Amino acid sequence: MANVLEASDRRALLTQLGISRGLSLLWIPMFTGIMAFVMRWRLVGADRVRREYARLRSESDAPVLVCANHLTMLDSFAITWALGGMGAFLRHFNWLPWNTPEETNFASTWWKRNLVYLLKCVPVKRGSNRADVAKTLDRVGFLLARGESVLIFPEGGRSRTGRVDQESAAYGVGRLVSSIPGCRVFCVYLRGRKQESWADSPRPGDAFDVYSSVLEPKTDHEGLRGSVEIAQQIVGRLAEMETRHFDDRK
Repeated sequence: MANVLEASDRRALLTQLGISRGLSLLWIPMFTGIMAFVMRWRLVGADRVRREYARLRSESDAPVLVCANHLTMLDSFAITWALGGMGAFLRHFNWLPWNTPEETNFASTWWKRNLVYLLKCVPVKRGSNRADVAKTLDRVGFLLARGESVLIFPEGGRSRTGRVDQESAAYGVGRLVSSIPGCRVFCVYLRGRKQESWADSPRPGDAFDVYSSVLEPKTDHEGLRGSVEIAQQIVGRLAEMETRHFDDRK
């Protein structure tokens, strides 16, 4: 997939990466401070998740696709924080995952576009035609092939039931995994203890339980059928982690 991307798009992504890395000493501490001291969020279980993520990234240069459940518009911030602290991401900038936020919500104005550009984002537009979706996947595939981590929500959007929706597995995540040789999937389940259902934002002062699981999806099929099967395996693992979360909370 990465080889399909035009040279101009590759240059644009590498330029974005260079700018984001160059300013990382400013924005990584700032956003970490906002989560810790302004939003007063806390992470429960992050030490275990960070060790597992660091082990996965350290043992090989193989691509890592982070797949997580999705309940709020700010999930990607908390999930990224759960993957590594400020020091880890400043030392290993490629461990800090790229995100694919929805364009209407996060890139609708000039200052939002500049912000998500800085924060290692490739905005996507909900309801795009197949050509635009394919181009976005090509961009993400290029980044993965270069050793960057990428965070994706395989359900395709925020769950309207408040639980992982196994029926909404988006085939795009399966296409990514099957088209990038050696791609590993790092599943993350994160949920605020005050979170009853989907919402725009987690509540200030909330504590997030976080779990992780390494998955190597397998399929004997090619094309769309294989992509769908891989996507279903990933969402199925997230559902299993959700069951564990609610069992632990009893």
